[in-house]
Amino acid sequence: MAEKEKVVLAYSGGLDTTAIIPWLKENYDYEVICACIDVGQGQELDGLEERAKSSGASKLYIENVVDEFSDEYVMPCVKAHAVYENQYLLGTSMARPLIAKKLVEIARKEGAAAICHGATGKGNDQIRFELGIKALAPDLKIIAAWRDPKWTMDSRESEIAYCREHGIELPFSADSSYSRDRNLWHISHEGLELEDPSEEPNYDHLLVLGVSPEKAPEEGEYVTIAFEAGIPVSVNGRKLKVSEIIGELNALGGKHGIGIVDIVENRVVGMKSRGVYETPGGTILYAAHEQLEELILDRECMRLKKHLGDELAQLVYEGKWFTPLREAICAFVDSTQKYVTGEVRMKLYKGNIIKAGEESPYSLYNESLASFKTGDLYDHHDAQGFITLFGLSSKVRAMKLAEAEK
Repeated sequence: MAEKEKVVLAYSGGLDTTAIIPWLKENYDYEVICACIDVGQGQELDGLEERAKSSGASKLYIENVVDEFSDEYVMPCVKAHAVYENQYLLGTSMARPLIAKKLVEIARKEGAAAICHGATGKGNDQIRFELGIKALAPDLKIIAAWRDPKWTMDSRESEIAYCREHGIELPFSADSSYSRDRNLWHISHEGLELEDPSEEPNYDHLLVLGVSPEKAPEEGEYVTIAFEAGIPVSVNGRKLKVSEIIGELNALGGKHGIGIVDIVENRVVGMKSRGVYETPGGTILYAAHEQLEELILDRECMRLKKHLGDELAQLVYEGKWFTPLREAICAFVDSTQKYVTGEVRMKLYKGNIIKAGEESPYSLYNESLASFKTGDLYDHHDAQGFITLFGLSSKVRAMKLAEAEK
């Protein structure tokens, strides 16, 4: 008897991916290998192997990639100051290409013919997973359960009933709750009252990583972050690796109501969706990094870097991580980070990040130049010739228009 072909399933242990296991076996006759990629979602991984196997999987991989996620996916976005539509710090977007990469590695190791995911046909994640897989393993078949004609389940109730029919008893209820995605960097919330943009979010019910600014302490708290070549290396004098710094700042930021945003964003598929994102540590890191850069980067570099940061955010949001353009933008950004070394101090207070000083051995800020006194480097009279030349095109145009009107 020929061996069955294998499929690698991106597995979270939740209801959708648990129902997909028997569905794959029934509809495709595959041997199902589950892969849970741990990017710091903090969900209970205990008992996951037992659940996967009792649902019909032959094997479960649990891959902890928190440090790789922090160093190789989060940090390029921090260094670029990549922000999608002015507000979204790319929490879900940054994790998806790494998950796709790990799914491909496991598929290669197992000799699998296909990879399956449980992302819906309305969201961005299907695009991010599939573009990642196509870029790394164009030969592998991709099964998107929710878009598959053989998938007939359309609600939590129908998935629970399907699992029961297949002898799988689950600790899930059919109650409606927020749809959440969590990793080390952030947590996103969609659904319930958030589906109506006219409704205020119920923050007491919704928040996971922190409190609302109203419930934050009455006393502010100072935090000092040191960077070396654009990478954070310590918090309040304690040397930590990047993943630990994110964790530390998440706790601090959450305590002070930092990094809560309520956004109506434009999804890649064309629809608008409303979500609330909590990114307490990330919001602090972005602010600190930008604060340090203003001392160090020259004007032209800052202008182009801002433009390329926006371009990078768009690419990452659209799942185009494994592309020559993303690599080229990151190479430019890395070259700007050579001297982004120094220390930033800030005060966290009721949802606000308030600057409290910054210093760098590579600061371009020159006190004698910036003061109103005339120094050796700057003579006020030099400005006259500069303004004459800088404004020449404007003056000539005005003169020509005046002539033409006569």
